[in-house]
Amino acid sequence: MLRDALAEHDRGAMAGHSQFKNIMHRKGRQDAVRSKMFSKLAREITVAAKSGTPDPSMNPRLRLAVQNAKAVSMPKDNIQRAINKASMGDAENYEAVRYEGYGPGGVAVIVEALTDNRNRSASNVRAAFTKAGGAMGETGSVSFMWDRAGEIYYPASVGDAEKVMDAAIEAGADDVQSDEEGHTIYCAFENLGEVSKALEGALGEAESVKPIWKPQNNVPVDEERAQSLMKLVATLEDDDDVQSVYANFEVDDETMAKLSAA
Repeated sequence: MLRDALAEHDRGAMAGHSQFKNIMHRKGRQDAVRSKMFSKLAREITVAAKSGTPDPSMNPRLRLAVQNAKAVSMPKDNIQRAINKASMGDAENYEAVRYEGYGPGGVAVIVEALTDNRNRSASNVRAAFTKAGGAMGETGSVSFMWDRAGEIYYPASVGDAEKVMDAAIEAGADDVQSDEEGHTIYCAFENLGEVSKALEGALGEAESVKPIWKPQNNVPVDEERAQSLMKLVATLEDDDDVQSVYANFEVDDETMAKLSAA
């Protein structure tokens, strides 16, 4: 049962990754971060609209893209422009590409991109790995150590952990991780649409709904390697073509506190 599993579940690795990203965002220029986020969301909306109908109610991928854009207060005009761009003859032809490799400390990294120039994207990603003391590998070189899953996130304001757990069990989710900031719900990749729809009925619209890569095991890293990883992830996420970055690291509470205070 999900409830029993949660009682013994080790939240350290994924929570660590979430906290790690929060630190990065606090250290970054918020205006620049927001602009970059809108640009990446707009690209996903355009690609989603181009892959099917421009009507979110009839296009599940587009519906999720629009929902995620609204969750971060992306202006309606921006969203509509991104949808309209899909029907324009001069709209770029983006393709989804996945890059894999190892960062400092043997940490496995998966990078997902939407690009109109594979050579440019591959060159930029490879350079980021090399500069960080890591190495980019072939497709499949690290992804076998991960599971494809669905992730649904609600802010803490939606309710307490007990309420969210009950809704997740009813919706058919596999796991829930709650902290003071919010609730992250995991489900099988193929069930993401069904589970998110059931949760929406119980808890309202989620802040984000997306497929992710979830590591099967994690690599503990010390403060020095944690800082190097922070730089690598930040460099990758700053690239216009990169949509998502995943790394299978684990950071202890003491190190996390130091990074937060730095």
